[in-house]
Amino acid sequence: MNYLWAGMLFLGIVYGSLHGQMAEITQAALSSAKEAISLCITLMGVMCFWVGMMNIAQKSGLLRSLARKLEPVLHFLFPDLRKETKAKEYIATNFIANIFGLGWAATPAGLNAMKELQRINEGPSTVASKEMCTFLVLNISSLQLIPVNMIAYRTQYGSANPSLIVGPALLATAISTVVAIIFCKIAMIPERRST
Repeated sequence: MNYLWAGMLFLGIVYGSLHGQMAEITQAALSSAKEAISLCITLMGVMCFWVGMMNIAQKSGLLRSLARKLEPVLHFLFPDLRKETKAKEYIATNFIANIFGLGWAATPAGLNAMKELQRINEGPSTVASKEMCTFLVLNISSLQLIPVNMIAYRTQYGSANPSLIVGPALLATAISTVVAIIFCKIAMIPERRST
């Protein structure tokens, strides 16, 4: 990706310089840098607020309570995962954070879940278990009720109604999650039959 972005940037500069538009290129670079800093500050504020809320929810026991309520769903998605494993708590925390559109808060729980899944992996350490694969696919599909990032971006760029994205985002992520669940269930059938 780095080479792709660098190549596009280089080609744009070369094209602009060949057509006598270096002043516009310089102006675009300066205004983009200003916009990037402004966007980073906005997103940092949103991120700090929601990560703080997740920490409060975790310390108050709310996340643990929600994780217990997710137990039937987790059992359906990960039928071979023992109930007492710490991985289920991390997976539940990751799912809850993703549902609320808090990708930043979901990442540490996701990494901890993968470490725990690797620890209990009975296969070779270089091969991902079916639970690890299922978790990764579901994490990528990322069902979201409140797309906090997109609302923040739309606010930053002056949208008249930044939260208008909630409905389409919910529909798109619901479809991607259903497809991910179907894929995982179908992909794991041969493995179950062979064991």
